[in-house]
Amino acid sequence: MKLKNTVGILVSAALAVSAAPAMAQYAGSVEASAFAKRYDGSSSRDLDHGGLIGGSLGYYVNDNVLLNLGLGTYNNLTHSPSGFTPDDADGRLAQIEAVYHFGQSNIRPYLSGGFAHQELDQASSSSRDRTTYAMIGGGVKNYLNENFFVSAGVDLMHGIDHGHTEWMAGVGLGLNFGAKSAPVAEAAPAPAPAPAPAPEPAPDMQSVRVELDVKFDFDRDSIRPEFRDDIRSLAEFMKTYPSVTTTVEGHTDSIGSESYNKGLSERRASSVRQALVDEGVEGSRIRSAGYGEERPIADNSTNEGRAMNRRVEAEVEAQVEAR
Repeated sequence: MKLKNTVGILVSAALAVSAAPAMAQYAGSVEASAFAKRYDGSSSRDLDHGGLIGGSLGYYVNDNVLLNLGLGTYNNLTHSPSGFTPDDADGRLAQIEAVYHFGQSNIRPYLSGGFAHQELDQASSSSRDRTTYAMIGGGVKNYLNENFFVSAGVDLMHGIDHGHTEWMAGVGLGLNFGAKSAPVAEAAPAPAPAPAPAPEPAPDMQSVRVELDVKFDFDRDSIRPEFRDDIRSLAEFMKTYPSVTTTVEGHTDSIGSESYNKGLSERRASSVRQALVDEGVEGSRIRSAGYGEERPIADNSTNEGRAMNRRVEAEVEAQVEAR
């Protein structure tokens, strides 16, 4: 069988195994494997091909480099150099190598290099053939899960003693254990939330009261010109503080009947309410009421007292920031 065909079959066999989740091997882990290889010796040494079965034990010095020791025994090997009869021979191969793995997935190609020592014994003789080799190789490992893997590869062996080049190709089954988990980068702690701004102290508030007192002529409900500015001031205050409302209250003196005075007081209150609306205050914020002669603030027996009682009153109050 040609070398390229042998390697192709072995590599295909390893890759055909169903892939498992990626398993990266890490520094400090140990890897043990069993292998079966086809050995083709140099024809110039009168060696026929045979099998090599054995095992190896390795240690990962970092995430990619494995130092490996292996030992195998030959079977079905014929050895007939000068001085030997062409009987079956047996023997051993011990090797030490460094293996460099590529990638960190479940499929890991590798290259290897090292040295091996071979001893061959003829079954019917005490004669022994010893050879030291320089070795290079390559292959691929398929990690089936966190611990188990299969492998396929080929090794070229150059005899330091006799100068001949030989080769081996084979498959293996292995176990990896003792690996430390991959270092996990600790997530940076979430930044502490910015402290909520301290609430601004509530401003000092104070009550502001505006009073309106409009006087009327006897038996009249029209507003005298001198009170227009007072009405305008009240309207401006109410527009500045749109939440305030007011009730305009109309009054009379005691001259006339109660019913007449009641109606007159209502007309006076309505005239002041309308004046506020004309100044821009919403009518819904102003009520009006007439109390006639019921609520005097001065003596109705004098002209001065009656003049004070002919009035319309209103007041508003609002909370404003103290200055």
